[in-house]
Amino acid sequence: MLDEYLARIRAHRNNIHRYRRLLKSNLSDVERQFIEERLTEERTALESLSDETFPLAFSLRKAADIPAS
Repeated sequence: MLDEYLARIRAHRNNIHRYRRLLKSNLSDVERQFIEERLTEERTALESLSDETFPLAFSLRKAADIPAS
């Protein structure tokens, strides 16, 4: 089961890298908008899957990011 999650995480990361690389190329406004939307979707999916797969590690990291008041 963990292997499946890791494969999905890797696929999302690969898609994010691909979209970033595409954004550096010469695109029309419509193409750029499409790629930016896909990039946002991939980032959201990756974050959700990461939180689901490694809840404790990411909870600790997020708690560490919150400044003490």
